[in-house]
Amino acid sequence: MEIKVLGPLTAHERGHSVVPSAAKPRQILALLALQADRVVTVPSLMEEIWGENVPRSAATTLQTYILQLRRKLGIALEGDPERHAKDVLVTRHGGYLLQVQPGQVDVQEFEQLTASGRAAFDVGDDHAASDLLGRALGMWRGPALVDVRVGSMLELEVLRLEEDRMAALERRIAADLRLGRHTELVPELSVLAARNPMHENFCAQLMVALHRSGSSWRALEAYQRLRTTLVRELGLEPSNKLRRLHHAVLSGDAGLDQPAARAS
Repeated sequence: MEIKVLGPLTAHERGHSVVPSAAKPRQILALLALQADRVVTVPSLMEEIWGENVPRSAATTLQTYILQLRRKLGIALEGDPERHAKDVLVTRHGGYLLQVQPGQVDVQEFEQLTASGRAAFDVGDDHAASDLLGRALGMWRGPALVDVRVGSMLELEVLRLEEDRMAALERRIAADLRLGRHTELVPELSVLAARNPMHENFCAQLMVALHRSGSSWRALEAYQRLRTTLVRELGLEPSNKLRRLHHAVLSGDAGLDQPAARAS
């Protein structure tokens, strides 16, 4: 079964969609997919669906939702003598497990690519890091599970995925800066800094890209915008790291002109 969660939820078995239209079964499928090949306990599923207000009929209702999912799977698997719905959505002691083949859930491939990209970045192989992380980021089709109502369990998973995406994006840009691609990065970083006006790393990367592109005055403007936002919204000054970068741009520090410098 091929499952995608990095955007709208999709799940196909032999070309047939097995995503239910009802909200709660969709939540169950999404949570099982994110924990593919691992048991999700009944209490975890109940917490996701009902939060703290678990009804007395929860156990029976949950079984009904599982049956609905298996019914969708059964239709998709019709005519396959080797596999049945219960072989895919498996009952385990205390919970359920969605059994898939390696690489069939997009988040698994995303995590493998980002891990490889991070390893390449750490050893200075910036071409490989940029390629691997770019491929990982290209798998996203919008916010994770954008069309699924999320409870307390899925909310944490979506937050984790978004943090992983942002970290991969920062690292890919850092690799591209070290490769001397500063001019090409300016438009992308300008948008990222505008969308994330208190994100210091994007601001720092934009400042470096602008400075190396011959627009130091725009780099100083970017710093001032972030500083104004931080002071107004949080009453905080930029970090020492960013202030040092600001001073380096002001003083024309030659070290900023070196693509290998880890200024981000």
